[in-house]
Amino acid sequence: MARGYDVSEVKFRLIKLLRDSETGISGVEISERLGINRVTMTKYLNVFSAQGVIAEKNVGNVNLWFVHEGIEQFQFPDDYFRVQEKYLEYVIKYSDFQVNNLIRSCINSDVNVTKLMTEVVLPAIPQVQKYFDEGKIGKAEEQLMKSIISKSIHLVDLEIKNPKNEKNVIIISADSQSILEAEAASTAYHSNDWNIFFLGDMSSSIDILFDLELIKLLSKIWKSKQGLMIVAVFSETEEGLKFFSESFYSVKGKNDENLHLILSGKVGKKIKLKSDLQTEKLEDIIQWSETKFENI
Repeated sequence: MARGYDVSEVKFRLIKLLRDSETGISGVEISERLGINRVTMTKYLNVFSAQGVIAEKNVGNVNLWFVHEGIEQFQFPDDYFRVQEKYLEYVIKYSDFQVNNLIRSCINSDVNVTKLMTEVVLPAIPQVQKYFDEGKIGKAEEQLMKSIISKSIHLVDLEIKNPKNEKNVIIISADSQSILEAEAASTAYHSNDWNIFFLGDMSSSIDILFDLELIKLLSKIWKSKQGLMIVAVFSETEEGLKFFSESFYSVKGKNDENLHLILSGKVGKKIKLKSDLQTEKLEDIIQWSETKFENI
């Protein structure tokens, strides 16, 4: 995207401009009224259209832009609870369209992405599991709901970011049950300008050769060992966390002071697993990572 403009500010001004118009506005007029040259404005319009924020319609011989149907305005932090209720309601109704519009509305309202994940998206996951455990929904319905949640998480990743070479994170799910939490973490890191290396469900790689695979991966994506590299593991089981912890520390060398491990999952009080941070709270994971980066 062109330099010299803040994407969030351009989006905010554009939405306000289009909302004030009942008939739509042409790209040329938008460019003039926002004071952005036509070529650059066209790039913004195409990106925001791909994100589902705005829509283009042909009216006569003119192409006019409108705010996408269903886009709302929220005030955060006051509206987190209201959005959380709407999100779960739409997921339960299998309304992909409404879920996505709700997420787009949050983004357009300048939401904190980490808070969006922790206050809105993540609370819906155990609710879906609860409905399944209680027999209120079947496996197919559970999978559909989780798919809708997953797509809404990835929708946030469409936001334009400029990752820093010094901020690197490998994200691993030790089982299929933790994949949504891992995806939410990936999106939260993305919003904070981290380079994301998302491995997804690595349960099939739990074997004696994984440490060799990890060495090979690090040698390619962090060969210069510039900046910070974090490996974040999400798991529903102690066994999954234990395996990846042991693999990590068999790989980490004495001079790898900027290579760190985060474990996220439930662990019994008597279980001691080696890591740099162990928590189930996504906000704590992001805050710890940012602090580590600032201190390198």
